[in-house]
Amino acid sequence: MFGFLARLGRDAKGATAVEYGLILALVFLAMLGGITAFGQSAIGVWNSVSNAVSSSA
Repeated sequence: MFGFLARLGRDAKGATAVEYGLILALVFLAMLGGITAFGQSAIGVWNSVSNAVSSSA
C-alpha cells in the first residue's frame, strides 16, 4: 500500500488533470457570465421592440 501511495505522489498525470479541470471550470464560468450578460441585453432589446409594436398598433 505504501508503494502505491509513493508512486501516486510522484505521478504527474493527476496534477495535469487537475490543472485542466481548473482551466475548464474558469472557461465555463467566463462563458456563463458572458451568456448571462448577453441574455439580459437581448431581453431588453426584445422588450423595446415589443413596446414599439404595441404603441404603434
